Amino acid sequence: MLFILNKTNTIANSFLAEMRDVNIQQDKQRFRHNQEKLGGILAYEISKTLKYTPAEIQTPLGICALNLPADVPVLGTILRAGLPFYQGFLNYFDQAESAFITACRKVKRSGDFTIRIDHISAPNLDGKTFILCDTMLATGQSIVDVCKELMASYKIANLHIAAVIASTEGIRHLRANLPKAKIWVCAVDEEMTSKSYIVPGLGDAGDLAFGEKN
Repeated sequence: MLFILNKTNTIANSFLAEMRDVNIQQDKQRFRHNQEKLGGILAYEISKTLKYTPAEIQTPLGICALNLPADVPVLGTILRAGLPFYQGFLNYFDQAESAFITACRKVKRSGDFTIRIDHISAPNLDGKTFILCDTMLATGQSIVDVCKELMASYKIANLHIAAVIASTEGIRHLRANLPKAKIWVCAVDEEMTSKSYIVPGLGDAGDLAFGEKN
């Protein structure tokens, strides 16, 4: 399943446009807040797929019947670029437990790279719905490697992968290696550079949010 937010004309396109705009994105606070807004919108869309149970709420004037989520998903993000996007999800799933992963590219002289996962800090994911939030889905290698590492340790019931911008190649890689995962993105771009940056994309999301790496 693939959900692409900008297939429908909504206010989310304004947040995405500001993230892409080379002049506006220099405002780091605005860049982070736009990620957070888009994270909240995708969290709302994902919430439509969760299981719900009837409940009754006592108001000052009577009883109100409504359906409430039967379980709370676990959120996860790959440090550092995904933090503002993850925060948007946490604003909506505010009782969620969270997993944090540190991973990086190890680039060879040829330009090829492998993904090194340095650390995973996660709650028990057995039987849980897990949402992995990462701003950019470029090659998809880091997301696949992280998910496979987690699935080797836990029996995840439902896997959702969310990104602001994805490449067509990255989506293909996810579908080939994580066929049961549901993919949620704000936009899909067709191209990548030789260094695996999405084109037109928006640049380095981590640097734009938190400053250039030394």
